[in-house]
Amino acid sequence: MELFEEDLGFTHYKPCWDYQEKLFQKNLIAKKERKETMNHLLLTEHYPVFTIGKNGDVSNLLGHEKILNAEFYKINRGGDITFHGPGQLVVYPIIDLEKLNIGLAQYIFNLEETIITLISEYGLKGDRSKGASGVWLDTANPSKERKICAVGVRASRHITMHGLAFNVNTELSYFDKIVPCGIHDKGVTNLSIETNQHSIGMSEIKTKFVRLFREIFKIAK
Repeated sequence: MELFEEDLGFTHYKPCWDYQEKLFQKNLIAKKERKETMNHLLLTEHYPVFTIGKNGDVSNLLGHEKILNAEFYKINRGGDITFHGPGQLVVYPIIDLEKLNIGLAQYIFNLEETIITLISEYGLKGDRSKGASGVWLDTANPSKERKICAVGVRASRHITMHGLAFNVNTELSYFDKIVPCGIHDKGVTNLSIETNQHSIGMSEIKTKFVRLFREIFKIAK
């Protein structure tokens, strides 16, 4: 399967969402017309923005959106509210799951596994938390459990969009303005804090992510 990688650099949320939708809709049309679909892997860092999924609870936004010093969008992915901003790797795969011969549950598992494997290269043990998507640390200790990567996707006719947000050097104070993912009793962290390394470059993380994504999804270069 051919995969087109695209590093978008810094982006405002809405133009990037529109670009995702354009690629997503082109694939849906191709499916309907029994034509070849195209698989894309978009990587970006967003300017500060809060997004909430289609079934999210707006009360998890703590305070009026106009005083948050960030944009705010209600969007069509799963999951509740989260933050995107500088120092966070956001990845949007627009993938035809039929070409990979996997379902949505396995797709989400593989996304999480990509991050779990990536942070293991920095000496961290990531895991899944019962009843919650994403990648977490210290899941055996509820009082210390904290999320390092959020996952929220949309799929139609086996075509995916949206994806994951991995906190690398993210400013965590923004998460104090929301109930992240609608979960009240768990924290949020980033790679720099957990490894005590403040010079982890985003280009390094992107390179590792793409390599591991291809390995875990078995997509040849």
